Amino acid sequence: MTLSLKEGSPGPPWDRRGAGKLEQLTVTSELLSGNALGDSADRPLWVYLPPGVDHDRVPSIYLIQGYTGQVDSWLNRNAFEPNMVERLDELFGDESVPRAIVVFVDAWTAYGGSQFVNSTATGPYMDYLCDEVVPFVDANYPTAADPGRRALAGKSSGGYGAMVVPMMRPDVFGAFASHAGDALFEVSYLPDFREAARRLRDDFEGSWDVFLDRVFTTEWTLEFDKFWPGLMIYGMAAAYTPDPDRPGRGLMPFEAHTGRLIDDVWERWLEWDPVRMAPQKADALGGMKLVYLDAGDKDEYFLDLGARAFADELDKLGVQYTFELFPGKHGGIQHRYPKAIKALAEALAR
Repeated sequence: MTLSLKEGSPGPPWDRRGAGKLEQLTVTSELLSGNALGDSADRPLWVYLPPGVDHDRVPSIYLIQGYTGQVDSWLNRNAFEPNMVERLDELFGDESVPRAIVVFVDAWTAYGGSQFVNSTATGPYMDYLCDEVVPFVDANYPTAADPGRRALAGKSSGGYGAMVVPMMRPDVFGAFASHAGDALFEVSYLPDFREAARRLRDDFEGSWDVFLDRVFTTEWTLEFDKFWPGLMIYGMAAAYTPDPDRPGRGLMPFEAHTGRLIDDVWERWLEWDPVRMAPQKADALGGMKLVYLDAGDKDEYFLDLGARAFADELDKLGVQYTFELFPGKHGGIQHRYPKAIKALAEALAR
């Protein structure tokens, strides 16, 4: 018995690709060059072109990842499921779905993420997205260079960015979809403060400096659960409250030895909460062609409550939106993306 060589793909379940095309580029960012963390300014940028896109200017939908996500994570496969690119092929294989180019953006940092905001500790990731990536895509692909035909979508930290960036930059994005995006910080973040404080006391000499030294010098992924609460919270601090005196570091909103809130720093965090930002961004939100929100009803970070609270603020502002609470947790919800992308493509086509 011998193996014989077969040309082409083995087909499902290993490859379910359709007629779409994924271009995997590497770009160099001027804005990210010299960032305080020393993260590379060379970034992957993926562009998905559905079948039927030639020279006509079509809408674009930008996908941003959750915390610790890298752009190549979109090719991860859960058992018996298509990966994200295959889901796009399946979605746009339906000719009734309006064409849209989908752009996968990487905003990873040494802390695991950037929250897609500008920070002196991590880098100007909102400007990178809005002022470098978007113009590059518009210059090199048949996309409509109009905020009314451009959307942002993501889950978790990506869902946070999907809410916050369009509110702050409606000149770039005119619609968004947020899957379980970080919101209502006192519900979603506060419980992690006590866990991080305990871990810091028991495993890291009660010191953030000791913690970070071990993050950057040890194989900490072998003990992920021990490091995770502190890493995520510290990454948020680097995004929301960068330390002006220590490049690359953040100001923590709680005491390391007790978990007690440091009120002035915590108030600065709350200024970044989408629920609290919404009333200040009424005009931007009112101009969105679609606001799409969803979350699992058993989300471990209680971001279903954050989504509901954000929707309540939209109600007060008279902003139309779509909201769905579905059976599920925080993970394993990639199947939700195509529904949102279809809704965005239809809204941007109008």
